[in-house]
Amino acid sequence: MGQVARTRVKRNAYFDSVVLMRIAATLSTRTEVAGASLMMGTPANKDILREAGLLDDAGGAAGPNDLVIAVRAEEGLLDALLDEAESALDTQPSAAAATGGERRPRALSLAGDANLALISTPGAYAAAEALKALKLGMHVFLFSDNVSLDDELLLKEEAGRRGLLVMGPDCGTAIVNGVPLGFANAVRRGDIGIIGASGTGSQEISCLIDAAGAGISQLIGVGSHDLSERIGARSMLFALTALEADPATKVIVLVSKPPAPSVARRVIERAARCSKQVVVNFIGWKLEAGEPNVHAATTLAEAAATAAGLSLGRDMRAAAAPQVADRVPSGRDAIRALFSGGTFAYEAGLLLGDVKTSVGHWIAGHPISLPPGHLVLDLGGDEFTIGRPHPMIDPTLRVDFLRAAIHAPDTAVVLVDVVLGTGSADDPAGALAPAIAEADGPIVIAFVCGTEGDRQGLAAQQRKLSVAGAVLAPSSTAAVRLAAELVGARV
Repeated sequence: MGQVARTRVKRNAYFDSVVLMRIAATLSTRTEVAGASLMMGTPANKDILREAGLLDDAGGAAGPNDLVIAVRAEEGLLDALLDEAESALDTQPSAAAATGGERRPRALSLAGDANLALISTPGAYAAAEALKALKLGMHVFLFSDNVSLDDELLLKEEAGRRGLLVMGPDCGTAIVNGVPLGFANAVRRGDIGIIGASGTGSQEISCLIDAAGAGISQLIGVGSHDLSERIGARSMLFALTALEADPATKVIVLVSKPPAPSVARRVIERAARCSKQVVVNFIGWKLEAGEPNVHAATTLAEAAATAAGLSLGRDMRAAAAPQVADRVPSGRDAIRALFSGGTFAYEAGLLLGDVKTSVGHWIAGHPISLPPGHLVLDLGGDEFTIGRPHPMIDPTLRVDFLRAAIHAPDTAVVLVDVVLGTGSADDPAGALAPAIAEADGPIVIAFVCGTEGDRQGLAAQQRKLSVAGAVLAPSSTAAVRLAAELVGARV
């Protein structure tokens, strides 16, 4: 009997997206499961389920406030698998238990004296909830994606009128007064503030600062579209003013993919008027810093080293790539970079130059065929996350791509990142290690974005990668430069 998809709909039920992705990831690891996803029944989500072959008539009839549990497997197994998913939802900590017996408010208006709201509802409703929070005098951490630019502009204009900050939409990371939000790492407290339109870029800089012996005062994410022409860096500029007034912050780091030119000029001009030292890392952008308090950095590692040096009062150098005794076998000349962090993929593409960033007509469940030449993939991108969790949460798809790259006859070097911290998988290095151990010919270079304070443990994760045969690099930047050196590519 062939595999079929079936859904179960829970009416008027909402769960945090990370909870849903974790349950889907657990189901997906089962050999008998061909696909699994838990999503709210919004039109956009149902389109995703339909494209993934996971939507039946019952799921198609779900409303936007309904939760759709979708599984593809043999017909006789479906009831038990759907029961298992539903049971996992039922065992999530209750609101009372999560707050030590005190009842969590069921509406923003009942949140008492809270001054920050974390919004993680489906994108179709996120803007409305964020607007409610702003009108109640709360800053907003907007984790939700699929929020339109029109809605983002409306929210940030409203926030500006009220003297409030909107972090996001699609804001993946922040650390506010030592409290991590979204994906974040356990970094030491210190006097460096980070303002980032780049989630994993901000995480990497914060972890490298921690490794250098300095610390973080605040890490403020602003969302990937904040520095677009339309939005005009409204949140970054607000956060820059806030950190300038913060007595605990001595150095400020701004990190983003290259902004719109007019927005970049506006941000640099504001940084030049700042009373504190500002490190600007518009990744790959060779900007001319004309003011003594503005320090330009072109890579994540350079930004972290510059900020740590300013904080500690001594010259710091970004850690160099390790020496590799192994030689790339003759006939192998391709670098295959398989990242879970979008910023790492972006930086690698800039450093390597002529690379492909897509596998073309990839279809879930089919054999993976890699195009010739250098390849840099963001496996957390939309192309690879339709109907499945992000690779930081569930590394299954990345393991499949890793094996395809390792066994491709032209692969010289495989690059992988391992991201630790809140929200990430319990043992990401352990999941990759068996595939890395299969490498016979290609050199696998890995770097870990994390700290010893993260629950996964930096040293333990590095050890698993090393034992499996990976070469460890101290940063994303060093990893790419080492790969390029091994194959003679341009950097």
